[in-house]
Amino acid sequence: MPSPDDLIDTPEQSVPVTAKRSRTPVRETRVSGQPGFVLHSYPYKETSLIVDMFTRDYGRVGVVAKGAKRPLSKLRGVLQTFQPLSLSFSGKSELRTLIDAEWVGGMLPLEKTALLCGFYLNELLVKLLARDDKHPALFDHYVSTLNQLAHGEPAPIVLRKFERALLKETGVAADLGRSTTTRGPVEPERDYVVDPEKGAREALASDVWPVVTGKTLLDMEREDYGDPVTQGQSKQLMRFLLAHHLGGAPLNTRQILIDLMQL
Repeated sequence: MPSPDDLIDTPEQSVPVTAKRSRTPVRETRVSGQPGFVLHSYPYKETSLIVDMFTRDYGRVGVVAKGAKRPLSKLRGVLQTFQPLSLSFSGKSELRTLIDAEWVGGMLPLEKTALLCGFYLNELLVKLLARDDKHPALFDHYVSTLNQLAHGEPAPIVLRKFERALLKETGVAADLGRSTTTRGPVEPERDYVVDPEKGAREALASDVWPVVTGKTLLDMEREDYGDPVTQGQSKQLMRFLLAHHLGGAPLNTRQILIDLMQL
């Protein structure tokens, strides 16, 4: 299995994504005891790390963890992915200084395929969330998703729900319940395509976008993925929608998941 550093591109490697435009950071001088998770980290100078954090009340935050690579640093063993942390940081620029990080506990570790799914979630957040954009509901959904994966719930269903929640929270989710052509409710027996910028419309013979049934769209709105047809069609649809909103930026972990188990 690839190392964590191979799974998510560093900012120098990432392709710019429209949905990821940074916003002006909140001018906080010091934040203490903020719930958060490590999304990704990479070396900075000889002994430090730059760490992408996902926090409940401040969104995706970049911090410098000074001395974190030193053998005796307290941070060295704490800054691990998928572990709930209590974070303290300070600064007025987009890149803050990490003051302290403490392990909170209370969550099972991710293992095997669930671990790779976790890296996929982190890659989505890094590439689709703007810095300093608050998403407390999405943070809670992320925690719930990690718990579901850790307890062995079906990964395809868990991932589809998170992908949909992420697009909703970032304001780019199309309405799957109504047709943009008829202005009426989607009909379960009809075939549809989803315009990433407008929403669902009736499928045409010339369409190259993924064709799904109205039932699949309605099931996705209800978060009901019990039907195998819904599972298959929603996978193709979400792959298409995410590719659009990523602006062509590749998802390293998704390709690995496709190769391993067709998620």
